[in-house]
Amino acid sequence: MALYAENHGRMARLFAPAGLGPGSYVSSVGDGLDVCLEVIEQHRYTTELRLTYAMTDPVTGEPDPSAWLRQYHDARQLEATHCYVGRRWQDVLGMYPPPAEVVGHRMKMNTFLGKWLQYLAERGHGVATLRRDSGPDREASKKLQKTA
Repeated sequence: MALYAENHGRMARLFAPAGLGPGSYVSSVGDGLDVCLEVIEQHRYTTELRLTYAMTDPVTGEPDPSAWLRQYHDARQLEATHCYVGRRWQDVLGMYPPPAEVVGHRMKMNTFLGKWLQYLAERGHGVATLRRDSGPDREASKKLQKTA
C-alpha cells in the first residue's frame, strides 16, 4: 500500500487530477512526447483516469504505453488497474493465472507507474504544462503519427 500512496502523491503533485473535470488533457514540454491524461469519471471518493503518450501502437492502434488508474481521494492511494505496454495482461499471464501471479503483475504495473510519474516530473510535465485537449487537433496528430 506504500507504493500506492507514493503514486498518489506523485500524481497529485504532477497533475492534480482531483480538481480536473472529465475530459482529455495534454501536457507538452516541447520534447515531442506529449502526455495525455484522460479523466474518465470523477466520483466523490475516486477518480478514474487513463495516462498515455500521444502515440499509438502500429499493430493495435492503441495508445502505447498507457495505464488505467483509479485514484482514491479519501485513502490517498493511486492504483494502476491495468496497463498496456506492448501487450495486454492476458498475453503476459494467460487467461486464468494463479492469484500469486496476478498480485505480482499488479505490483509490477504499479512500480512501472511510479517510475513513469517520476520520469514525467523530471521532464517538466505538470499542472503548468497541462491543457484541455482540443479534440480535432488530437485526431490530426494521430493521423500524422500513423502515416509517419
